[in-house]
Amino acid sequence: MAKKTIIVSDLSGREVDSQEAVQIIVRYSDARRGQIVLDACADEVEDMAQKGRREGRRGRRPRAAAS
Repeated sequence: MAKKTIIVSDLSGREVDSQEAVQIIVRYSDARRGQIVLDACADEVEDMAQKGRREGRRGRRPRAAAS
């Protein structure tokens, strides 16, 4: 049996193609408030993404790239 996952934008309510899906995670500095996760379309969050900053990936680099 096959399963199909349909992603619906939490901002606009429309169906989003899996290639254009974006997950927005809001973390508060006060850990007791937890975090909020939103599903959205890449077009809907473009202006928010331009105002933010790009954060590097975490962890060690692969052995071939580190040399």
